[in-house]
Amino acid sequence: METSAGFRTGSGGLGLYKIAFCPLCGSYSLLYWLIGKRIVEEEQQGESRAKYGRRLLENLARELSTEFGKGFSYANLRNFRQFYLTYPDQEICYTVCSKLSWSHNRLIMRVNDAKARRYYLTEGTEQQWSVRQLERNIKSHSFQRLLSTQADKTENNNPQHLDFIKDPYVLEFLQLPESVQLKESRLEQSIIDELQKFLLEMGRGFSFVARQMRISTETSHFYIDLVFYNYLLKCFVIIDLKTGKLSHQDIGQMDMYVRMFDDLKRGEDDNPTIGIILCDSKDKTIVKYSVLKENQQLFASKYKRILPTEEELIAEIEREKRLIEWGTNERQAQNSHIQNIA
Repeated sequence: METSAGFRTGSGGLGLYKIAFCPLCGSYSLLYWLIGKRIVEEEQQGESRAKYGRRLLENLARELSTEFGKGFSYANLRNFRQFYLTYPDQEICYTVCSKLSWSHNRLIMRVNDAKARRYYLTEGTEQQWSVRQLERNIKSHSFQRLLSTQADKTENNNPQHLDFIKDPYVLEFLQLPESVQLKESRLEQSIIDELQKFLLEMGRGFSFVARQMRISTETSHFYIDLVFYNYLLKCFVIIDLKTGKLSHQDIGQMDMYVRMFDDLKRGEDDNPTIGIILCDSKDKTIVKYSVLKENQQLFASKYKRILPTEEELIAEIEREKRLIEWGTNERQAQNSHIQNIA
């Protein structure tokens, strides 16, 4: 059986000693990527699976552990190899992966979708997610729940805020019972109690402004459940909480709130206010025959009280994707009809 001597001292590249003390290895992630590269290219002649398979890595793990100590178990060597195979481009490893810990990278490299991996690498770095926060976002399919990933890819005029708004929102951290009918006041209080976690679920750039904010006309007072400001979008985001099924009255009320907020609270440098109705359920008919269909500032998103299974969450995202695509096709058909008439 071939030994690991060539891996340690081979003339075709860096020996393991040189790798361990390589000045570019500012993090363990870079070190492990280089080791994975050596395993694939030298021990396995560039193939994704070694000729001797499991036995080769087991022997290599035993020899390296004897010579260099802990950290070179069979499981770790397999992780190093997968890390390199996931990111064969050295530039990505140096510029992106190296900014996260090995624990972060080990979670992200197991995500199958390359776009989703890039999203978690970027967001994990910019938002400084802990390992636990990253794991929760991966399990809840945070990337796939963004409306921008559900929208028709042929549309080039998708508004920027689709990169921030999700459907559904997963609020398992509120620890609300799934089978009990909730009061909206309890849902609101639970969000306030777990405001930091709610802001993380909302996404980048959100800051809390107020709860039950009063906006008044000459004759009436109205109260908005939750008000946020997104400094990246440069706009207010107002949220109306509904513990029942979405209705036309809910949509009409939010449309009025957004118009009033823009008129009474929006600053000169602010972009138009975004309104989100967080509801327990909604259906296609309500979306079709309401202002949600045409107004790019109004959204209705479902919320989940518990973390769904992966299958349930994917099915939910696919339903929302079909609904968005259906709405897009409807608008395109209407525009085509108008052009033909003209």
